[in-house]
Amino acid sequence: MKNGLDFLNLLNCDVSLKILTNLEDPSDLVRFSAVSRSWRQFVIENGLLKHLCRRMFPQLSRVDHVNELCGTAKGHAEAGSSNFMEWEALKREHRVYAFFARGCLSFALRECIYEAIIASSTDNDPEEGIHNTLEPRDRVARRASYWSSKGQSNPAVPETLTYRLCADLCVITEINVRPFQAYFQIGKPIYSANSVRFRMGHVKSCMDNIVKESCQDCGNEKFAWTYTSQEFPMAQENCLQNFRLPEPVLCIGGILQIELLGRVQRQEMDSLYYICVSHVKVVGRPLSPAFGIQTFEHSEKFVLEALSYKQPTSPAQSSSAPTLQMRVRDLEQILNLLRGNVVNVLEYGYEWEIEDEESDEEDEAEDEDEEDRE
Repeated sequence: MKNGLDFLNLLNCDVSLKILTNLEDPSDLVRFSAVSRSWRQFVIENGLLKHLCRRMFPQLSRVDHVNELCGTAKGHAEAGSSNFMEWEALKREHRVYAFFARGCLSFALRECIYEAIIASSTDNDPEEGIHNTLEPRDRVARRASYWSSKGQSNPAVPETLTYRLCADLCVITEINVRPFQAYFQIGKPIYSANSVRFRMGHVKSCMDNIVKESCQDCGNEKFAWTYTSQEFPMAQENCLQNFRLPEPVLCIGGILQIELLGRVQRQEMDSLYYICVSHVKVVGRPLSPAFGIQTFEHSEKFVLEALSYKQPTSPAQSSSAPTLQMRVRDLEQILNLLRGNVVNVLEYGYEWEIEDEESDEEDEAEDEDEEDRE
């Protein structure tokens, strides 16, 4: 705006929209709308922030409408023209998407997995269950910690690991998976997959029913997927492998599924192919408690709800629930060892460690005897 002239009044609507829709940063649109009342009205009337958010996250095309439940909205007027009601709805939409864009770009990055839900198969449950993948270490209380699939003669049979995230809305930036190296087997084989693929979405039915069902009975028909990634090759290496998504992805519904495609390692004992995972880590920006969703039972649409316009505080820990589960597992396994339950320890390949400890004690005793004789 120069010499009191508004360039929006000098350009036709199509040209102005062409200019503003080329903006890629939501904060630029927010600043633009703060210059004058006419500019703010132009941005709100044309839903520019909504369209920009949809460009950033195509999953938002499933939003049916937005609600404000945080007490700042003026609400619907009991009386008034339809034009007034429409304008109030547009302003509400503008506020919600403005703060939503801010959250997607500025809320703290953190670990996003809340709990492990289910695996497509498990070889020895619960000793080799999916809950072990929440543990960063591959050994806990002198026992191996990993998930293992059932063995298959066909290496093309896939597996899936399904997790619940810490919020119904999460902007996911990267996923990390560490294959498990069976250090207790001859040759220390690594049971990785050939490639991985990721799905994000929400459950179609009650979460409690899914958790109680057996792994083999819980298929993809239980979930509605709003995003499916490309395939990423997985290396047969014992390390936390990073799979960075090409663009941040909005997970709607808080469910993440990892597809493990193709088996590369055969177990010498039974000549079957297995996939084993030691640890899974998901990094992103949870949008709760600022935002929530309401999904429709028989529709792909959902309601985007603004619950608070306050910036969430950074948590002291990335996720308290998995940390507590890990501590409980540590205590349980330590108690088993104290009770003399050494069979499991040997079964998971720690016999050589025990022998080493015993031989070290014998060597120390012999050294002390020699010193006494001298």
